Amino acid sequence: MKYQTASDWTDAAQKKVLLFAMSGLGKTHVSAMLSKTREWFHYSIDYRIGTRYMGDYIAKDAKTKAIKIPFLRELLQNNNIHIGSNISFDNLTPVSSYLGKPGNLAKGGLAMAEYQRRQGQFRLAELEALRDTPHFIDRAQTLYGYQHFICDTGGSICEWVDANDPADPLLKMLSNNCLMVWIEGNDDHTSDLVQRFDKAPKPMAYEPDFLLRTWQEYLNKNDILEVDVDPDTFIRWTYARALAHRQPRYESMARNWGTTVQASDMATVRDEVDFVNLIARSISLLA
Repeated sequence: MKYQTASDWTDAAQKKVLLFAMSGLGKTHVSAMLSKTREWFHYSIDYRIGTRYMGDYIAKDAKTKAIKIPFLRELLQNNNIHIGSNISFDNLTPVSSYLGKPGNLAKGGLAMAEYQRRQGQFRLAELEALRDTPHFIDRAQTLYGYQHFICDTGGSICEWVDANDPADPLLKMLSNNCLMVWIEGNDDHTSDLVQRFDKAPKPMAYEPDFLLRTWQEYLNKNDILEVDVDPDTFIRWTYARALAHRQPRYESMARNWGTTVQASDMATVRDEVDFVNLIARSISLLA
């Protein structure tokens, strides 16, 4: 672990931390809060994915749809308009829209094969963005002069690693460079996340075996074909299962590679001092 004791953490001239959890438990909120101090560099994995590694995919998909409209086709062919994604730390909709949802095309779904292809693109993009972490740690300090560094990961980080393998290359690299902190939610948080997702279902990235297993279970349970699947209904049905699927993976990441803070405690953090003290307390509990 990057900081072996609470004092190692509190006394560090340069604090480097990586937050992981399900989306909606405060990773981006606390990262943005710290960045406003001008002392912390906020490295958003999802933003890096959308701008560096999937930007071309997103733009090409939008152009493919736009060119089917005669008015826009002529403008595009004559380079009179430009189509791109307006991604920000707070607006990652272009990435989610590109990932899409499997099911009935007439209801906005994607063929499962195409959905799997885009999932594969996202997996590679997320892995590359995570591998870029040391580069941005160095860049944040040497180029921009930031003293501290916080990596705000996506909820799917646990899908691409084996936290029980002490030789996992990605986790070794990340833990050598940052203190890995799991923001752990309780049953109330889980219920709230499910309700919020049910109101506004968003695309997600899944471990391939889990996705195929869940997809087949859904088809069998409802005795339907791929073309009959309502995309939003499937995504809603899958979400709670994804939470249960990810929970033990997060637990293993925290147990073997880092530390844990409760989401309820993270929600009380109001400034840098609160954050540093909360992390220090979590490290002291490991002793």
